[in-house]
Amino acid sequence: MAALSDLKRAQRQSSQKSNEEGVFNPAASLNDPTSDLEIFAKEVLTALISDNLPPTPNNFALYFDRILEDKSESLRRQIGSILELEEDNHDETSIELEKTLKQGFSSVKSILQVSATLYKNISLMEKILEKRKEEMKNIPSLNGANDLITSLEADIGKLGSILNKQVTHMKVIYDETATIVKQVENETIFDNQFGVYNKRFLITKLEQERHLIDEFKHKSSLITVRLSKSTGEKIQSEKAQHLMARTVARLLLKTSRRSDIVAHYGEGVFAMVLKHTDIESAKRASERLFDLVSSSNFFLAEQEIQLRIAIGVVELNSTLSVEKTLVCTLTAMDAADNNPKLRYMVCNGNDE
Repeated sequence: MAALSDLKRAQRQSSQKSNEEGVFNPAASLNDPTSDLEIFAKEVLTALISDNLPPTPNNFALYFDRILEDKSESLRRQIGSILELEEDNHDETSIELEKTLKQGFSSVKSILQVSATLYKNISLMEKILEKRKEEMKNIPSLNGANDLITSLEADIGKLGSILNKQVTHMKVIYDETATIVKQVENETIFDNQFGVYNKRFLITKLEQERHLIDEFKHKSSLITVRLSKSTGEKIQSEKAQHLMARTVARLLLKTSRRSDIVAHYGEGVFAMVLKHTDIESAKRASERLFDLVSSSNFFLAEQEIQLRIAIGVVELNSTLSVEKTLVCTLTAMDAADNNPKLRYMVCNGNDE
């Protein structure tokens, strides 16, 4: 990679060239932060090309941050406000999750320690009983036996009191651990059953995309998918239905782009957020997905089942809430499922 001095020289050359050609004119875009970002992105790309670096996402991000450091405070603030719209805060979330997990590990360690102490005390009680049993064999009188029993009762009473305290302590630690585990579950973004994102992450990303569309006026779409009712009715086994749903999830991942978000909405319904994709492109993607699933037969024992899916499609609208968008798409999906001639159904997405 070029030295920092070379990078700065490339920046100056890029700025001078842009000014000479009348492209870079901060005054002209003073009130348009989006225009500032576009001009700045062109400068970053020019610097990458000047240094003979491929404009990969990682290289672009590296140069983006470095070149931005040398810009005016007002420009950094303008671009920063735009970047906040798509900020994921993954680092902060990871730090908080790591803290929570450490608390969980500490609680589990405490449970193991208390369990070990309980085991030792129970073993001690068994040894005391064995000892008293041997002593009783050598007692000549009834009074001596009564004294031994009284002593044994005292020993058992003390150990019983200790055990009760330890069991109570373990219950408290267990409740704390259960709370931590629940907290971690609430922060997860992945659905382990199907190998895709979960509903929580889907809703977060849809809300984020709404704001981005409102700011940049681009097009994005959403499709929801599930196995058709007719396909599900062929198999009564829940395990087999789950395996078929996993097949649909795998095919969704196969057809998706790096920028798309595939998530499990719940109860076998999947969603895919198609960023920077208008409704016509979303329709074509739905056609490809339908064909791919239809050609992927599912084998259960000796039975071959042709998979069929129902698809709902909508173009995201910044004025329509995420909840209404999802309801609209799910309704369209159900309508497509009720009409065997349809491969998908489009929701108009109007805010009514």
